[in-house]
Amino acid sequence: MIQILLYIVVTIVTFLIMEGITWLTHKFVMHGFLWYLHADHHQPKYPHVFEKNDIFFVIFAIPSIALMYFGIEPELNVLFFIGLGIMFYGMAYFLVHDVLIHQRFKWFSKTKNKYLIGLRKAHKVHHKHLGKEDGECFGMLNVPKKYHEQYQKK
Repeated sequence: MIQILLYIVVTIVTFLIMEGITWLTHKFVMHGFLWYLHADHHQPKYPHVFEKNDIFFVIFAIPSIALMYFGIEPELNVLFFIGLGIMFYGMAYFLVHDVLIHQRFKWFSKTKNKYLIGLRKAHKVHHKHLGKEDGECFGMLNVPKKYHEQYQKK
């Protein structure tokens, strides 16, 4: 029972740590030396179904898949649950970033949730910069408080 609780905690902590890793990767890698893969994401109305930026889903899936694979061999261990936390974060990223914010799929197009509206606003501020410099709001789930507060008062 204690081992199950430990694995649940490891999964949750990994998920939470991924927000910091995402912020750092977005700011210093995607807006840094791999800008050429991310640049099309900052262009208005990119004309294709897929963007070069979508390769980051594959890049980030590789450690998750590897950890889950090595976490079941020779028997279930903590690596599997670290990989699981990364996978859950990737799923949340897809739902928040591609579905909710960018509306690549029209599943949640009319939300009235103040937290989700704050996420959208922060990301819109991030995208007002078409180049790799002068960016802000690099996180996904934890964005500056001011974007949530302006919707709490309404």
